Amino acid sequence: MKPTENHQIPAIGLDFGTSRIVAARPGDPAPQFESQLNAFISVPFSRMTEKVLREQGVPYVAAGAELFVHGNESARFADLLNAEIRRPMTRGFLNPGEPESVKLIEAITRLLAGKVDKKQKVWFSVPAAPAGAGENLIYHEASLKQMLDDMGFEAHSINEGLAVVYGELEATNYTGIGISCGGGLCNVCMAYLSVPILTFAIPKAGDYIDSSAAAVTGERANRLRLLKEESFFLNGHYPGKLQHVLGLYYDDMIRALVQGMKEAFEQARNMPKLPRPIPLVLSGGSALPKGFRDRFEKILNESGFPVPLSEIRLAAEPLVTTAKGALVAALSDL
Repeated sequence: MKPTENHQIPAIGLDFGTSRIVAARPGDPAPQFESQLNAFISVPFSRMTEKVLREQGVPYVAAGAELFVHGNESARFADLLNAEIRRPMTRGFLNPGEPESVKLIEAITRLLAGKVDKKQKVWFSVPAAPAGAGENLIYHEASLKQMLDDMGFEAHSINEGLAVVYGELEATNYTGIGISCGGGLCNVCMAYLSVPILTFAIPKAGDYIDSSAAAVTGERANRLRLLKEESFFLNGHYPGKLQHVLGLYYDDMIRALVQGMKEAFEQARNMPKLPRPIPLVLSGGSALPKGFRDRFEKILNESGFPVPLSEIRLAAEPLVTTAKGALVAALSDL
């Protein structure tokens, strides 16, 4: 389905991730998804460059002496120029080091949303706030809502972890634990009959792995991201230095996630008395490498995690789970 046909659709779900923006639309028989990298790269402004970009259909935003090529095309330009892509978001929130962050997110969103009917409903994901980052969440959520309202949407936010529950746990009446291992944060939500009981985020995620591995190997973080998502296998036996370093930082991330979960659930005061074990679902781009689920389960079982689980599984489509859950919320609001 083309984004330009969006005006026929009553509602959509949007996942504003640090690495990708994903749109979910109703479809028959299943939702349809489209994504763009939440990234850009700048090239010097010239009328000739602008003319060529326009003729080739390359999305860009003009800003003074620069042209910002954004979305999926930014990765291709970064490879050609041997440069790092830049991010409108960092650590799960709007990037304070990029003054044009909201303008660029809007431009990428327009690529995905197409024409918007007046007051078309959209539910969009927001992370939970890690310790000490509450002000970041308030500004982030309000800025994205204002952007979407100005585009013509009737916008509502949904916690990212809760969106995973909505997207994957219909069979258990939206009861269970949803985890989104993204680029900026790992978001966790426990819900009971669709009601969020506990939500929190861990600040070690995919970008932490990429930047840490880049610092000790001298490789570009963007190359490591591609390696991690396309061919990395988390099994403890690695054929080369890059894979070995990625494995070390992946292990550190998983241990930080599990420790954060254990502490949060042990300290929670409003936990319901569960009649039976509940499922746990993993999603997000950082959960994609083969062996991630098994490694996570092993470390979780060794931790003494206090909540009985019926299963630990990977979402059917980890990269689009949050957007799918946001769409479920949007459609239930019609």
